[in-house]
Amino acid sequence: MKVLIHGGFFSESSQSDGIKTAKQEAMKRIISLTHNYLCNHSARETVVYAVRLLEDDPLFNAGTGSQIQRDGVIRMSASVMDGQSKKFSGVINIEGLKNPIDVAALLQNVEDRVLGAEGANAFATSKGIEKFSTETPQRRKEFEEKMASNGIGTVGCVALDANGNLAAATSTGGKGFEIPGRISDSATVAGNFANDNCAVSCTGVGEDIVSIAVAAKIVTRVTDGMNIQSAFNCTFSELKGIDGFAGAIGIDKRGNMFWQESHPKIVFAAFDGINLTIFK
Repeated sequence: MKVLIHGGFFSESSQSDGIKTAKQEAMKRIISLTHNYLCNHSARETVVYAVRLLEDDPLFNAGTGSQIQRDGVIRMSASVMDGQSKKFSGVINIEGLKNPIDVAALLQNVEDRVLGAEGANAFATSKGIEKFSTETPQRRKEFEEKMASNGIGTVGCVALDANGNLAAATSTGGKGFEIPGRISDSATVAGNFANDNCAVSCTGVGEDIVSIAVAAKIVTRVTDGMNIQSAFNCTFSELKGIDGFAGAIGIDKRGNMFWQESHPKIVFAAFDGINLTIFK
């Protein structure tokens, strides 16, 4: 059983060692809780659990603490993919609730598994999910100063459970100050993908991740026989060709974990039950 999480890039906190340290400590706490949870739960349940914890922490740009779009509204996206069932589900530009990942997880059980905007919100309401404002004073301050457009944060988790099943989950509050209606990679197979062989979650500039189909390509290459490191390297070489800005975490069916970034600012944590590793 192994788990790997990421908390997006340090773009917002690059000027603050205090925030950077706080994020690292939060990652330690969350990955330890997640590995304990994995001991008695499936990979799919675990990645949702981990992303929910990340969404609940205002240090990260997902759920509480999400960035504010150009019209002053927070819109969030999230997705889940179960490697065993091959089901992908997600919400795009959902508003006014605490945990977008919970709605994405509920969509695993229905026929129409990706919903956007009003449809996503109506579905959440039908399931009894309460309204909740995820805006924080810090995000409002950034918005008012027109600084939020510099943010490129996302959170995610990949896990391998005791039965050898893989899953991936990703959630984002957007890049900040974007045009309303902009679609993130986080609720697409470019940013979040898993099958029987590999699971990958991405962070960074969504447009770059979609252009290269980063998560889907890495997983496909592993499925076709490439080792996970080579699959990452090959895909990130394509990303370099467009000067793309992205990071990704992945785990294969043998428990090999790998992570890569086009710019050295991503924060992530890995735990194999023995060794806990925090990077950046």
